[in-house]
Amino acid sequence: MVKSVRDLVLEASTKTEAVSPTDAHAELEAGTAVFVDVREPVEWEQHIEGAYQIPRGLLEFVSDPECGPRLPPSLKYDLEPTRRVIIYCNSGARGALAALSLQEMGYERVANLDGGISAWREAGLPVKEHHGGL
Repeated sequence: MVKSVRDLVLEASTKTEAVSPTDAHAELEAGTAVFVDVREPVEWEQHIEGAYQIPRGLLEFVSDPECGPRLPPSLKYDLEPTRRVIIYCNSGARGALAALSLQEMGYERVANLDGGISAWREAGLPVKEHHGGL
């Protein structure tokens, strides 16, 4: 049986933690979480300040300690399996898939930002303007 993207996202959502924008903002302010934006570079015009910008297609490679030493310096991030990681995309769908992937890789404290950066903005939380490429 072929699964749809919707099926995959729903399955990932049931297996991962979702964190509300206000709770995620509190973690950001406290410095207790690393934020990872998995949107594509063309979507990064607004982002959460301090977030690592790692496109969804590179997340597993960047997060794998075995791949890390072979990555160029521009793709080295402070991602540790025991550290709190909050993933976000635009609406939460890619974030759920990414959160499940990290969880399956052994990341112990990963969550998906419920509703993505769209919900973050709707909650009136701050975003930073980004100009330029990677």
